[in-house]
Amino acid sequence: MKIHEKYMVRCVQLAKNGLGTTYPNPMVGSVIVHNNKIIGEGWHKKSGEPHAEVNAINSVINKELLAESTIYVSLEPCSHYGKTPPCSDLIIAKGIKKVIIGTVDPFNEVSGRGIKKLLEAGCEVQVGVLENLCQDLNKRFFTFHNKKRPYIILKWAESADGFIAPDSSKRDKKKPFWITNSASKQLVHKWRSEEQSILVGSTTAKTDNPSLTTREWYGNSPTRIVIDKNLSINKDNYLYDASVTTLIITEAESTHSKNLKYYEADFNSDLPMQICDILHTEGLQSVIIEGGAQTLQHFIDAGLWDEARVFKGAVYFKSGIKSPLLNTAKEAGSTGYTGDFLTYYLNKND
Repeated sequence: MKIHEKYMVRCVQLAKNGLGTTYPNPMVGSVIVHNNKIIGEGWHKKSGEPHAEVNAINSVINKELLAESTIYVSLEPCSHYGKTPPCSDLIIAKGIKKVIIGTVDPFNEVSGRGIKKLLEAGCEVQVGVLENLCQDLNKRFFTFHNKKRPYIILKWAESADGFIAPDSSKRDKKKPFWITNSASKQLVHKWRSEEQSILVGSTTAKTDNPSLTTREWYGNSPTRIVIDKNLSINKDNYLYDASVTTLIITEAESTHSKNLKYYEADFNSDLPMQICDILHTEGLQSVIIEGGAQTLQHFIDAGLWDEARVFKGAVYFKSGIKSPLLNTAKEAGSTGYTGDFLTYYLNKND
C-alpha cells in the first residue's frame, strides 16, 4: 500500500467513530505525520464540537513539529465560519505546509474553497487519495447534497420460504411477529442509532404497533416517519406518543403538536419522491424503510433506494405476504448471524 493511502485508511477508520453522532455534519478523520510517524490523530465527534483537524492538531504533544509535518484528512477542510472556525485557517496558522485530502466536500459552503484557501497560503495540497473510500464513508452526506434526498436503506426480515409476514390467521394480532432472533433485533436497533430517520407505512403501524426506537442499543432514536393517508392509525399507537420527533405523511389537514409534524402529500402522484423531498426539507440525510412490503416495493419500483439489508430466518410460513422484489440489486455481501442469515444489496443503478 502506498504511504498516502496507508494514512488515509487510518483517517477513515477514525472517522467511523462518529457514525450516528455528527449529523448534520459529515464524518471526518485526520492524521498528522512527522518523519513517517503518526504524531496526532482526531475525528469529528459531534456537531458543534471541534472538527477532526482541530482534534488531531490538539493531540500533538510537540507543536513545533507541525511545521515539518503532513496532515491527512478524509474530507476537504472547511473554509467558513459555522458553529466552529474554519479548519483551513487553523492548518495555515499552525504552519502545516503539506495537506493530503481524501475528497472534495460537496457542501456548497465549502466545495473547493478550503482547498483554494490552502493553496493561496502556499500549502502543498494533494486531493483524491482513496477518493471512492472517502466518499463511501460519507455516502449519506454526499447523497443528501448531490441528489437532494436522503440516503435510503431498505430493511426487512423474511421467512426461509420468502414471506415477510404469515397469514393474519396464524399470528397474535396484539403483538409483532418476530422472524429473526434477539441478536438480530439488537443489530437493527444499532442501525437505527446510526441513521437520522426511519419510515413505515400505515399497515405496519396498525399491525405491529412498533416504537421504532433504539431500546436495545445505546444511542439516539431516529426521527420517525409514518405514512398515514387518512389519519386512520389509532392515536394510542406508539408512533403517536410524541416520545420522538415524528413526521406524519397524510392527505388530511392537521395541525402540528408536540413532536408531531404533519406533511400533506398527493397519494396519487409519485409518493416516494414527495417523501424524499419532505425529508430533504427536514434536513434528514438518511432513512431506514422498515415496512411493510407495499411501502418497500413502492420505493424499489421508483428506483429510490441505495442499499438493502435483508434477514432470512429459519422459520417457514408456506403462505402469507410475499417479500419485496429487488429488481435492480447487486449483492454486496452476506453473513450468518446467530442462526439468521443477513444479505446486503446495493442498487446497481446508483
